[in-house]
Amino acid sequence: MPLQGVKKVVLIGDGAVGKSCMIVSHTTNAFPGDYVPFVCDAPHTTVKIKEETHELALWDTAGLFQQLVLLLSDEPLLGKDDYDRLRPLSYPQTDVFLICFKVTWPISFENIRDKWYPEMRHYCPDVPFLVVATQIDLRDDSEALAKSAGQQKRQVSTEEGERLAYELGAAKYVECSAVTQKGLKNVFDEALIASLSEGPVYNRNHKRGVKCIIL
Repeated sequence: MPLQGVKKVVLIGDGAVGKSCMIVSHTTNAFPGDYVPFVCDAPHTTVKIKEETHELALWDTAGLFQQLVLLLSDEPLLGKDDYDRLRPLSYPQTDVFLICFKVTWPISFENIRDKWYPEMRHYCPDVPFLVVATQIDLRDDSEALAKSAGQQKRQVSTEEGERLAYELGAAKYVECSAVTQKGLKNVFDEALIASLSEGPVYNRNHKRGVKCIIL
């Protein structure tokens, strides 16, 4: 079957939750290991839904920021404030967002409501999105569990993720591991489905209109 139009998928969320690893693992079929390269060139992947093959362009906002750092190498050192200011430049023409958090890092989950969802809706009020739990392999990692317990950290449950996705009106809540690839293909399958749908799964009354604005 011929390829349909390219859908732009933008991954957002706190640093170190595994966004780059998701892209590398999915597009190369291999986990990047100790060194995780920044994904600067928006690699493409294909997804087949209902006998139609679609192409997804995967945008890693952290990687794109590093590319800007290289382009602006003559400028003073760019920091977090610059990243926050430049990141929305990657948002126009987005077809679906993946808001990611790490299951063993509750603050990254809380920041979805406090930071990432408000920012996304400010610039792209009507673009569908998924809430994505990453690094779910750590739920079964005894060493990681012991470390979390020792630091009095809790893990974010599936039920909590589903509840937040419902409350925010996400198209879907999904979980994955870039290491084992469990659920990884499903993340991008659901991203495509969301980009093609008329409204989010959790809130079918949501109205789609203008996608993204840059002020």
